[in-house]
Amino acid sequence: MPSQQLLPSEAPTASGSASATPTASAKTLDLSSDLVVYAARLMRLVRRALDLPASVRVLTILDAIGPLGITDLARADGCSQPTMSAQIAQLVETGLVSKEPNPADARASLVTLTDAGRADLADVRERISHLIAERLESHHRTQADLEGAVALLRDLVEGDSPA
Repeated sequence: MPSQQLLPSEAPTASGSASATPTASAKTLDLSSDLVVYAARLMRLVRRALDLPASVRVLTILDAIGPLGITDLARADGCSQPTMSAQIAQLVETGLVSKEPNPADARASLVTLTDAGRADLADVRERISHLIAERLESHHRTQADLEGAVALLRDLVEGDSPA
């Protein structure tokens, strides 16, 4: 069965010649917008249902990227440096992260996920998994549905960014 191409690689222009610039149909644009809206709503639903603190984002960033300075963490999280400093102070106090001198810059420090932070993050991820699995089951979705959704989101997040 031939695959449907949502974004044609060569679309006719007003002059009738083919253009190398991809164009999306109105339906594709609407669905693309819906995907972003529903992905954001899903994240809000998860945070509310599990009462997740904002600091989970910081743990996730450190788990994905590794040790970072406060400024780089703030940039990765999309918050201000003072906001990130306050979050890190709280996470250090609870033992979920540690701050060590930055070997590349004696004036700065690196924030590192601790074993307790990794365990906490693993617990959060397990709770999220159970919540989503329950919702999938209640909506009669299959494992194939989930695999397709995960593949699509992974491609969008990890794929090459458009030029």
